[in-house]
Amino acid sequence: MAHIAVVTGGTRGIGAATARALKAEGHVVAAVYHGNDAAAEAFSRDTGIAIYKWDVADFAACQAGVAQIAAALGPVDILVNNAGITRDAMLHHMTYEQWRAVMDTDLTSCFSMCRAAIEGMRTRHFGRIVNVASINGQKGQVGQTNYAAAKAGIIGFTKALALESASKGITVNAVAPGYTATDMVAAVPQEILQKITAQIPVGRLGRPDEIARAVAFLAGEDAGFITGATLTVNGGQYMA
Repeated sequence: MAHIAVVTGGTRGIGAATARALKAEGHVVAAVYHGNDAAAEAFSRDTGIAIYKWDVADFAACQAGVAQIAAALGPVDILVNNAGITRDAMLHHMTYEQWRAVMDTDLTSCFSMCRAAIEGMRTRHFGRIVNVASINGQKGQVGQTNYAAAKAGIIGFTKALALESASKGITVNAVAPGYTATDMVAAVPQEILQKITAQIPVGRLGRPDEIARAVAFLAGEDAGFITGATLTVNGGQYMA
């Protein structure tokens, strides 16, 4: 059955692959982005997927944006919280701005987007929420206390919201990708990236489409008995 699906951070990397995968499943997809107009417009031209621009760190913008999508496309039944940034630094050098930016974009956005969509899902007795966490939210990472805390918070948020929502026909799950060939990972210095790849048992980075298929499964009808789960997709690098 087709549903209206919203993917944040949905025009590049894992988000773009997820938006494509959900469209391939027959859903009507809206991709939310914030920073790169040229990439978003190219993505929309290539896929035919509608794009919407706002900052998911802004609660009011999330409320207005979800309402705009619902008015244009229909009520939102699938929500993928994928938007995320990094502002890496060792904690003894990290600024408050670096901490706050990551927490707002990576974690608080999950609250803001879910808050905008959850009441409609509860009324309709159906919803699929998939939150994109990270391997580093499970195992930690040097220089990423902000990012690891935000992604670990997503996992706890997912479990609590799953308990609140199960009786209303809403599932809430997380996907925790490992190191994946995206722009974010490409920014890692090559010598560090080689060391990371050497620690992955399958011997390579993940592909965005591999993460997207996991998200699409959890968003599908067949995953109705799965909720509060964290699906790790990391090539065996960390086995939770």
